[in-house]
Amino acid sequence: MIEARHLRVLRAVAATGSFSAAARELGCTQPAVSQQMKALEGAAGTPLLIRTGREMRLTEAGEALVRHATGILAGLTAAEEEVAAIAGLRAGRVRLVSFPSGSSTLVPTALAEMRAAHPGTRVSLVEAEPPRSVEMLRAGDCEIAVAFRYPQVDGAAEAGPGWEDLVARPLLSDRLAVVVPREHRLAGAGTVGMAELAEEPWIAGCPRCRRHLVEVCESEGFTPRIDFATDDYPAVIGLVAAGLGVAVLPELALESVRAKGAVTLEVKPAVRREVVALTLPDLARVPAVAATLDRLERAARR
Repeated sequence: MIEARHLRVLRAVAATGSFSAAARELGCTQPAVSQQMKALEGAAGTPLLIRTGREMRLTEAGEALVRHATGILAGLTAAEEEVAAIAGLRAGRVRLVSFPSGSSTLVPTALAEMRAAHPGTRVSLVEAEPPRSVEMLRAGDCEIAVAFRYPQVDGAAEAGPGWEDLVARPLLSDRLAVVVPREHRLAGAGTVGMAELAEEPWIAGCPRCRRHLVEVCESEGFTPRIDFATDDYPAVIGLVAAGLGVAVLPELALESVRAKGAVTLEVKPAVRREVVALTLPDLARVPAVAATLDRLERAARR
């Protein structure tokens, strides 16, 4: 195998005309130059130098290798500088995928801090709900997925399908609230039990949220009648405000949506979802990814 250090020696010998002069230029000993040239000729499988008295002359193979060495070493130097820049957060990229309410609350603060601290690192964002966001992470379409999972009805942590091989950085426990029309009979109650809404029409969200809603309601002894389904939070609020039903929304979503014409009630007992930032184990060691995870965690604490 031809090594870059051997190419550097060959180029120095070609430029100076002798092993001793090449050794002085490279800051090493003449025997070291001789040994590396022998190793390079062994790897090439043909002589590269012809010794004529005190001078060295390149063979045809040696001339070809020196000609290519310039480009190879220049490319290697550029690669080393680029890797060093990425490792030092002077360059690089982080592709982030997040669910909508995370995109409007946690992510902007984190990305603004990343841009201010490391302007050379490019961070991009697309939206996707889990499990699609997790699939994108595993497929190499992003470096970080901000996702969520619900506790089981019995209170045990939900096992995210296929999450065992991922690094999960917990961000926050997002409490869910009931949203009712302003004229609703329970609008002034402040708190509400899910069983008190057994006869209400419901507006549900994404398929995963809808499944969780059904599980929570069934644990309270009823199956919700879902009349509308949309994962657009302003649409949910609009439908509730129009008196078409009640809904359960996470607090992150309520932070970014103006609940005009609707009232939020605290659920007793509390219903929560766990918000996490996911990445692959190897990616977690990449400086730009680790820095973005730290910023997401910091944004969640505010």
